[in-house]
Amino acid sequence: MAKQKTQSERRELTSLERLGLRVSAMINAPKSQLERCVTIHRLDTDTDEAWDGVMELLAEEPGIDMTFNDDGTVTLRWEPDGEEVLQVERREDLMSLEDGPELF
Repeated sequence: MAKQKTQSERRELTSLERLGLRVSAMINAPKSQLERCVTIHRLDTDTDEAWDGVMELLAEEPGIDMTFNDDGTVTLRWEPDGEEVLQVERREDLMSLEDGPELF
């Protein structure tokens, strides 16, 4: 009985929350993370208020470059943070160690 009550008490996500989750998933997609770039698009179901709210939040985020495209999409670009740069440098160091020194 309690299980049924909690399921019926679930609240629906607001339009802003739904859009925020979708944009977050697009940003966190492996391809977007590798390229440090993603183009987000607005769906017909996204309200003006939700879209403007998410755009405001993204604009306030340091390190994100936003490009508003003619077709209504928005392209986000960002630079790797210090930790990502360090990981790449370590990976390159490991690759050079795997090659090993030339003895002859």
